Parts: sequence; structure tokens; C-alpha cells
Amino acid sequence: MAASQPPRSPYRDLIRMVAVSGEQIRSTIFSNFQSSHNGSSYSSDSGSSNSYPSNNSGGSSGSASAALPDPDLGFHELTIIALQMVNDGYTERMVQAYNAASPPTAAFEYGGGQDRAALDNWFSELDVDWVLQLREGYGLQHVVQFPDWLLQDLVEKWIRALTVIVVSIMKLSFVGHGTPEVARFGKASIAEMLVFTDAIVPALKAGNLQDVLDMYICVSNASSYMSLPFEIGSLFMPSEIGSPLARAGTRLNNAISSTMEKVRRLIEDDDLWAIEIPRGGGAVHRNTRFMVDCIVSIRKTRASTENSAPSDHTRNLYGLMSVAIKYQMDLLVIKSMLCSDPSLRYLFLLNNFNFIANVLEQWRSDHDPWLERLRLKRECEKHMDRYIDVSWGHVISCIPKSVFSLPLIHRWSNTSLLADFESAFHKTYQAQMFWKVPEPRLRNLLRESIAKRVISVYRDCLEENPELQKHVNAGTSSSPYVLEEMLRELFEG
Repeated sequence: MAASQPPRSPYRDLIRMVAVSGEQIRSTIFSNFQSSHNGSSYSSDSGSSNSYPSNNSGGSSGSASAALPDPDLGFHELTIIALQMVNDGYTERMVQAYNAASPPTAAFEYGGGQDRAALDNWFSELDVDWVLQLREGYGLQHVVQFPDWLLQDLVEKWIRALTVIVVSIMKLSFVGHGTPEVARFGKASIAEMLVFTDAIVPALKAGNLQDVLDMYICVSNASSYMSLPFEIGSLFMPSEIGSPLARAGTRLNNAISSTMEKVRRLIEDDDLWAIEIPRGGGAVHRNTRFMVDCIVSIRKTRASTENSAPSDHTRNLYGLMSVAIKYQMDLLVIKSMLCSDPSLRYLFLLNNFNFIANVLEQWRSDHDPWLERLRLKRECEKHMDRYIDVSWGHVISCIPKSVFSLPLIHRWSNTSLLADFESAFHKTYQAQMFWKVPEPRLRNLLRESIAKRVISVYRDCLEENPELQKHVNAGTSSSPYVLEEMLRELFEG
């Protein structure tokens, strides 16, 4: 019996080496989210939490603001392996073994008897022999209890295997083996693989969004590949496999929506907002980064599948993006009210709205959320004005519009005007010394806006009062030049 078995093939090792995972969400964002709930502490010297990724540019933690790679999911490399399996005759041997164990005249039942044993060898080489256990219910009830890392590992193996199955079956049909036996083998293989989609959907949590997105891309790519105009005759109709793939695509598309609901609930129910906003110095919150990474990954999925998935699926993904953007904007306003300091509240809103706006600004196409971009721009301008009014309005009020508006006794004295203004300025400066504006462009714009509103008025007042000007030279702490230099040190965190 050992002599009759084909020699061990190297395909599984090659398949395992192909990278197929979209890493945007999994890498740091969700792990940081989880670590903050496990008692992570804040760094006292920087004023920011270690749950906030260190990034002075104000971008997302390495994903949202950067140009993301197309989610190819290893299709090119897996196609090469699948074609090699066909050229080596390995796939044809698997077809023959399966049909010998389950003759065409027999009633077709997936996963039973000798045909199951024949698929075992095939699935073992594809590194997904565990899939066959799901059909029988073995381990099905335990999938919902799997940790995220295990679900991710299974998803990656599943994506590799499904891609190889579809490409190798279609290639085998194209090269002249478009027989009913190939069709039955292909249908059986894919039917077994799609059981995993039913098993994993109930197990999906907020941190598994990228997993279900990757699966959806894989199924969409497979469906698209099945629709290619291969001249394989009438013996093997792509619709025989395409229909189950289409149904799986619909199920996964719905799962994306339900997973995004879990993301929203997770963020909204986070009880650390009131603590993290002040400790983070008003910087971009980890929940904002997490939501933006989710939105970016959905957009990449939509772009990758809009030519292969049904149009209603594409519209659903677009709708999810718009809903998520609006939800995060509204949630930020609500959560900002937990901050007792109104100045910090508006700085927090400015930072977070600006972060989202910068990401959306990179998506300049007719199909992307331009209305949300316009709203974000208006909201950023509003939050900046409100921040300056609340933080620096009382400082400006210490400067009379005209020296002649001062009481006569103080018109030629520096004691009242300089003392009140300098005290208010330094008090505000000290209170906000460790607040943070991560993005350089916004940081410079905010400093310039404060200087324009405060220092310019102060300088005009001094120019109107030469006597007062004598007491404010470049060496004093109330000099416009010194105060301007102080403003250039703000918002570094």
C-alpha cells in the first residue's frame, strides 16, 4: 500500500510561505486597544499613554495615513504554485483518487466515506485538513472560543487553500481535462472549504475585521477567476462552483457589516475616554486610530473587489465607510464632553477631526466620501476657532483696544496692563505646556493662529503707547518676541 501512494510533495511548504494577510488592523492598533484595558499605564514624562502609538507626524500607527499595498492576498504566488501542481500531474492524481473512491454513479454526499479519505490527502497538502472536521461538526462549537491569533492563522490557511483549489481546477479544465470528474472534485473541494465561512461568522469579534475582509476578498477573487472565459466546453460550467462562491461572498459581506457594528459598540463602551483624553494631552485617541484603520481597510477591500463582487456588495462597503466616518465624528463630540477643561476638549476635537480629514484627503475620487471631507474641513475650522476663543480669549481681553480706554491713572503706567496680560499669558501657557498636536502642519498653523490673535494685538497696543513700549524691550519676559518664541514650544507633548 505504501508503494502505491504518491511520494510526499513539497507544495504544502511552499503554500505556507506565501503571505496572504492584510496587516493594517492586526499589527498594533487592536493590541494597543486591548492592552489599555489590561491596566497599561501612562508615561509621566511625555504626558501620553503607551496605548497611543508614538508618532510625531500625526498619522495612524503605520497604516491609515500611509499608502497601503493592494490586498492581493498572495494571489500571484499561489497561482504559480497551483499551476505547478497541475503541470506536475499532482492535481489530476487527486481528481482520480477522489472519483475512484466516489464513482459518478453514486449519490454525491460531501465528507462521507471513502471520498472523505480521498479529500484528506488533497486538503492535507493544502494545509487545511482541519476543514474536513468542520463538516462533521467536530470542533465547530469551539470555533467561537478560539483566540484571535488562532482564528487569524486559520483564515490565512483557508485563503491560501481556496485560491490554490480554484486556480488549479480551472487550469486543469483549461488544459483539456474538463471532465465531469474534475467538476465533481472541484465542487466537493469548494463545498468543504465554504463550511468554514459558516463556522467563523459567529466567532467574529471587533478585532477580526481584517480576517473577514481578507476572506471576502479571497472569495471575490475566486468568483472573478471562475468567470474568466476559459474554453472548457459544457462539461464543466463555472456556475456550478460560482453560485456557492457567490452565496459565500454575500454571507461574508453581511459579516463585515455585523463586525463593524461590534467595532462601534466596542469603541463606544470603552470606559477610559475620560481618563485618556487629558492624559493624552488632547492627542489623537487610539479609538480614532482604530476606527480609521477599519475604514481604510474597508476602502481597500472595496477597491479590490468592485470589479468582481456584485454591485450591491460594493455599495454596502461604501455605505459602511460613510456610516463609520459620521459615527466617529459624532462619538468624538459626545466623548469630548467628558473632559472638564473646555480648552483641552476643543484641542482634542481638533486633533482627532484633523486626523480623519487627512486620511480622507488622500482619497480624491468621485466614488469616495467627499461630503464627509467637506464636513470635516468645516468642523476643523470651527474647533480651532473655539479652542482659541476659550483658551486665549481672556488673555486678549487683558489688552485694551486702545490705550485711551484705560483709566487715566494707568494710561502711562506699565504696572496694570503688563502685569495682567503677562500673568494671563503665562498661566495659559503653563496649563497647556504638555498638550499635544501630533501633526506638524496643524501644529504650526495653530501656533501661527494664536500669535496672530494674541501677539499682534499686543504689539499694536505697545506701538500705540510709546511710554509703555519703553518698558517692554527684547530682554523682558513680556516682550512680543519672547512670547512668540514661547508659543513655538507649545503642543509638543
